[in-house]
Amino acid sequence: MAHKPATRQLADWDRQYLWHPFTQMQEWEQEQPLIIERGKGAYLIDTEGNRYLDGTSSIWVNLHGHGHPTLNRALTQQLGKIAHSTFLGLSNPPAIELARALIRIAPKGLARVFYSDNGSTAIEIALKMAVQYWQQQHPGAGPKNTFLHLKLAYHGDTIGAVSVGNIDLFHSRFKPLLFPTLEAEPPYCYRCPLKLEYPSCRMACLDPIEQLLKTHHRELAGFVIEPLIQAAAGMVAHPPGYLRRIRDLCTQYRVLLIADEVATGFGRTGKMFACNHEDVTPDLMAISKGMTGGYMPLAATLTTEEIYNAFLGKYEEFKTFFHGHSYTGNQLGCALALANLEVFQKERTLAQLRPKIAAFSRLLRPLANMEHVGDIRQQGFMAGIELVKNRKSKEPYPLEARIGHRVATAARTRGLIIRPIGNVLVLVPPLATSLVELRQIIGVLKLSIETSTTG
Repeated sequence: MAHKPATRQLADWDRQYLWHPFTQMQEWEQEQPLIIERGKGAYLIDTEGNRYLDGTSSIWVNLHGHGHPTLNRALTQQLGKIAHSTFLGLSNPPAIELARALIRIAPKGLARVFYSDNGSTAIEIALKMAVQYWQQQHPGAGPKNTFLHLKLAYHGDTIGAVSVGNIDLFHSRFKPLLFPTLEAEPPYCYRCPLKLEYPSCRMACLDPIEQLLKTHHRELAGFVIEPLIQAAAGMVAHPPGYLRRIRDLCTQYRVLLIADEVATGFGRTGKMFACNHEDVTPDLMAISKGMTGGYMPLAATLTTEEIYNAFLGKYEEFKTFFHGHSYTGNQLGCALALANLEVFQKERTLAQLRPKIAAFSRLLRPLANMEHVGDIRQQGFMAGIELVKNRKSKEPYPLEARIGHRVATAARTRGLIIRPIGNVLVLVPPLATSLVELRQIIGVLKLSIETSTTG
């Protein structure tokens, strides 16, 4: 039996050989890394046996808890058949069955599934499909080769996805690589760019969007948006009716609506997809993260039959969508995604979630009275707590104060893993998190905020 390396040895190798994402490695090399070895339910367990509540669902992917028996069984059963074969010129049962299952639960009108590997690629595919659709189906509609998106948007880290993003800290240095887009102010009610108050504002932030669509619709292929909540922007929640109005404007001005449901899909907002809350059917929808219950990389871009039909033609017309990935339609991922949907059905996940979402709201409410909590934003089982230096003036903590990092570090010592976005503490627990565990999470967070902001 191979010798199991000790934690100290693993930590040394990590610092010597690895490069972690979104991590300042100079600092990392001075720290003792937390090395996760196992998981059970809502808990992560490190190499020393310490248990931590997974307050981020391992970056928003885990739904039914770690080590779920149905998902484990689906993976091992598929391994007994085949792990992967190409989807180029071939098909396979799990991918076929999953496509049917996805269309049955997707917003009505979505009819086709194109598989890929992660959220960024699902968005890239949607962008390319939109441009090619207009070229082939409606060449007289205008050049239609650019996109509208909200400021503070994050849709992934590949070049197309970054082009329709707007988080300067992540994206500004790559601007020479990006294609031009149009941007609109988001409905960030706590820091309203129009200096108005909701609901008396009547969502005045939609007026500039309508003007952009009216002026530029001939060049716009699509409007890319995260429905209901901009997650990486710091959980900026949209007011009720905002998404419905965006759908209507896109229809009116003949611009495709591209819904990025990578973070919001599969129950995160309380319904299977965020678009369901306002009975919105996008023209294209990107999904990933929770698609396999947090087990394997898998993504898909869903679209309408009308868009699919624009790519049909004779071989020599070259209307084909020339895009693909080596692991497109991977059997292991698709088998897990099917099992994920089976768990939703058998465990009545969405129905079980309703009282937990209400409890989540109740537990978060007292935090709003804390001296350095400026705003609490929640959509289903997704929440953001914005910390401020001064509540009255809404003055933010300076970046160098690293207040979010300090709170996360304090929480870790108390058995909770969270990952902040700047001054915003982000909570996205697994859907399977119990009420007892939810109370523990909020209790630890409250104490961690108090100790980190005092003085």
